[in-house]
Amino acid sequence: MAIKHLPRSATADDAAAISVSLARAFDTDPMMRWFFPEAASREETLGRYFGTIFTRQYAANAVCERTADAAAFWVPPEARDKAVPDGETIRQLRELLGDRAGLFRDAVAAAAEHTPEEPHWYLALIGADPAAQGTGQGGALLRSGLAKADAAGLPTYLESSKPENLPVYEYFGFAVRHELELPGGGPVLWAMRREPRGTAGV
Repeated sequence: MAIKHLPRSATADDAAAISVSLARAFDTDPMMRWFFPEAASREETLGRYFGTIFTRQYAANAVCERTADAAAFWVPPEARDKAVPDGETIRQLRELLGDRAGLFRDAVAAAAEHTPEEPHWYLALIGADPAAQGTGQGGALLRSGLAKADAAGLPTYLESSKPENLPVYEYFGFAVRHELELPGGGPVLWAMRREPRGTAGV
């Protein structure tokens, strides 16, 4: 595998590159399109959104990894109470979301109702620039995080609003546990869980 495709820790210095990759990755995501319906400005707004949550919410408090064209943010159980938006982050997100801020708040609350109480690794998000599709960068990031969860003997959990992604996650051992329609006429969100595996591999 090319070096540029090997996962490495992401720091705040990577914010610009990560924001571009994730904005492109989530341009067709049903939930992101629901939150940011203006097609002409979506990529730019998504870049600001991901830049905000990465630098203010995840970079210092979660396990963030990247490759050349992809990124993943994982929240281990010990970071669960830290990797949450503070008041300034919420203010910035409200500004970005505008009149969709209420829908965003309600969607987050609805999804949280299904979050497992037991210790687990949470895949907050993962995405790769569509131009890099087929290069294995997303899979490399997924394997890297899952290996850490497996080493800790803990399950993993994620949500996805893109049905095309479900078979990919199922390939890596996830199974759908809940299917919910987001309040306010939002898209369907699938909550998925994966049991820990032995150290033999993913």
